Amino acid sequence: MNAPLPPAHGLPLQRLDAAQWQRAKLLLDDSWIEQEPPLAAALPVVLARDVGLDWHKAGTFRHHLLGVTRTLQLWQQPEDVKLLGLLHSVYGNAFVDLVKFDANSERSKLAAVVGEKAEQLVFEFCTLSRAQFVQKVLAGQIEADGAVVLEHKGSPRRVEPYTVAAFIIVSMADTMEQWFSWQDDIFSSFPNVPQRSQKAHWMASLWPGPMRPSGRMLSQIASLGLALQHPGLQGLLPVPPVFAHCTQGLAPAADAAAASLYWSVIQQDQPLTDLDVATGVLEQAVQLNPWVGEPQMVLAQLYLSAGRDADAKAAADSALQAFSQWGNAWDKRVQWDAWVAWTRILQQHAQNGNWPERLDKLNNVALKPE
Repeated sequence: MNAPLPPAHGLPLQRLDAAQWQRAKLLLDDSWIEQEPPLAAALPVVLARDVGLDWHKAGTFRHHLLGVTRTLQLWQQPEDVKLLGLLHSVYGNAFVDLVKFDANSERSKLAAVVGEKAEQLVFEFCTLSRAQFVQKVLAGQIEADGAVVLEHKGSPRRVEPYTVAAFIIVSMADTMEQWFSWQDDIFSSFPNVPQRSQKAHWMASLWPGPMRPSGRMLSQIASLGLALQHPGLQGLLPVPPVFAHCTQGLAPAADAAAASLYWSVIQQDQPLTDLDVATGVLEQAVQLNPWVGEPQMVLAQLYLSAGRDADAKAAADSALQAFSQWGNAWDKRVQWDAWVAWTRILQQHAQNGNWPERLDKLNNVALKPE
């Protein structure tokens, strides 16, 4: 018999916050948006423009817009910011050629549905340079009062502090919802995107590619979140709960290494007969990047397989907390709600100490009423 593995002491796991989990639980039902009157009123208007038929990164444009809005709902943002999330590309922009409303003739039509404040946010988000905005924020080029000055049509354009805060938060949610390894390749080095030949790099262009989690963008999202600590931006909007309420960064090297370590286990590039190596690799991934749930969730299953129920419960709780903070998946091979569902299975079996010993019995596991 193999010697028991040591307990998972020292891992930066989070405790499951009941209130955060309850907010997330409400969003597992797709009908949640119907309970939010401003969003419910705007959704049919957007759907009438065939957003469900349009491709967008890891899904459809409808999937993307609703996913971004779900995260903003989870982050307890005000109505105008959530509406910005739902409509954030409908006038098109430099990165997405999906014009659903004509900014020259239909602004009043959209404002009649969502209100002038939200429509103005949408218009600016679509028409100002988002690449330049992200560059300025990441470089710390934020005015003392929280404003950001952009170049727009050859002239300086001041973006007011509230709008800056809204754009940062929506950009965080937008990036998390859509970014995976395919974009790491075709849109590498964002916001400074090099011009590369599609024909020469045909392999990188094949959609959706291997569906690895991004190895670079989570650190950028963390840096955007840290910008919300700027004195001119504090208190303008609720701070997202991710990265310890946007007080912690994530080094690019740690982001890249954690994603690679996680993916090496997913691709079974570790010994297949014993758990110790794969467990150690995932533990290192969690040490480097404790802010996403998928590595912790897979680690919980390895702990269960090794009979380490207490460690499995701690890892599953922490994974569920991370999923409850994001509202979107980091590993986009399956959707957010599926990751949450499997994590709850692991959590309950760890609590009850009854993980199946036979492989075929995994097909029978189901969540028991709580």
